[in-house]
Amino acid sequence: MLNDTYRHKGLRKQLAGLLKEKGIKNAEVLKAIEKVPRHLFLNNAFLEFAYQDKAFPIGAGQTISQPYTVAFQTELLDLKKGEKVLEIGTGSGYQTSILLEMGVKVYSIERQKELFDKTKVFLPSIGYSAKLFHGDGYKGLPLFAPYDKIIITAGGPTIPNALLEQLKVGGRLVIPLGDKVQTMTLIKKITDKKLEKTEYGEFKFVPLLEDKEWGG
Repeated sequence: MLNDTYRHKGLRKQLAGLLKEKGIKNAEVLKAIEKVPRHLFLNNAFLEFAYQDKAFPIGAGQTISQPYTVAFQTELLDLKKGEKVLEIGTGSGYQTSILLEMGVKVYSIERQKELFDKTKVFLPSIGYSAKLFHGDGYKGLPLFAPYDKIIITAGGPTIPNALLEQLKVGGRLVIPLGDKVQTMTLIKKITDKKLEKTEYGEFKFVPLLEDKEWGG
């Protein structure tokens, strides 16, 4: 099962090339896309499609994001090696692995117990080590705050205040904002009171749910 062949590597190189054509400029992000074996994160039924630029189901009503979206969000974070990054929505762990390839420390939170249990075992099995937590992403992880960067991998109508509080001054938060369709939004924390917001086009994500809406 945990098989990464020359063919897979070749397909990843092609995928990185495609993302570059679509406008991803950061060489480190493209290198990470080339490195992470995305096919291992997918159900066997999707193996043939692993290196297409598409999102796929991963169970628990969630999806593994389209590679372009992963690359786009990662590029917006403007990561520096050794930074502390909070990820809201671990999901399959694909985005988590891309972040780890960028040389940052990752703290990731997942609300779906089924996904959390699976990813917690899976990531170390392919050599990735992040601090993973099961809980409500809206609350963030105050215990390890502040964070240099925060990435939210689910759509939300507003930015949870708890997350803004856990972001360092000078830090960046990337979130897809909106209900049915989301606008990729970059928030820069200029001071404790001042935020700078930039919007980057429309994307489609599964919704970010608060604790009280979970059900099981």
